[in-house]
Amino acid sequence: MKIKWIFLFAMIIMLTPITVMAEQQSPMEKLDNISDEALQMVKFQRYEDAKKLLDYFSDQFTSITGKERPFTMDEVRIVHTSHDEAMEAAVSSNMKYEERINKLTKFRLVIDAIATSHQPLWIEMEEKVMTAFHQAKDAAIKGDTAHFYTNFNTFLSLYNVIYPSMKIDVPIENIQKLDARIDFINEYRSQVVSNSKSQQELEALDIDLKNLFANMEEDEADPSIWWVIISTGSIIIMTLSYVGWRKYQGDKNMKKDRS
Repeated sequence: MKIKWIFLFAMIIMLTPITVMAEQQSPMEKLDNISDEALQMVKFQRYEDAKKLLDYFSDQFTSITGKERPFTMDEVRIVHTSHDEAMEAAVSSNMKYEERINKLTKFRLVIDAIATSHQPLWIEMEEKVMTAFHQAKDAAIKGDTAHFYTNFNTFLSLYNVIYPSMKIDVPIENIQKLDARIDFINEYRSQVVSNSKSQQELEALDIDLKNLFANMEEDEADPSIWWVIISTGSIIIMTLSYVGWRKYQGDKNMKKDRS
């Protein structure tokens, strides 16, 4: 009877979601939410509301940096720069909608990169970035100058959106390597289209970009998930071991009784 209760207890633990007591929202989580709300306001073209949220963000960020100083100097600089661009997008009278979205998205991704320790939002733009680049690369190989320029400009625009966030999460030497290749291709566009040797830079950049996203996706599992897996596995093993031991003891006692 005891074995049944122990086994039932183990099954309840496995099937019941592990809940964590709700904690008060941290200052960084609050900033993250404000940046997301500001982006949503711009998406709905509620620019005045976006400005108010960005002003509120500035006050909260200043308060945090003044008391706790949880950010590096580079992070503070990146936040200020992206925030200024976001504010410009909110108050501009003639900026195009797409440009406004890009600037607010850039700001949103920066705050997320600082706030989260795994799975930053900017890596979710991998498909868009790589698609634009591959279209530019294919056009260059075909000698199609017009489409190469158009698609490479699209790639640069998307890359610019994730660039500040990359600087937070990616080693500086990797960033510099990417910058060097992109600057070369951008400066010698006509040569890249007409010269097959120069197109090797496109292939090299393709590999570097793939490595960039692949490295960010590796080992990004939340450590708490591994703790849950190990804990649950240990309970299962202990339960099955105990059940097996009790069965062994029962069989052994039955043999003694028969003897």
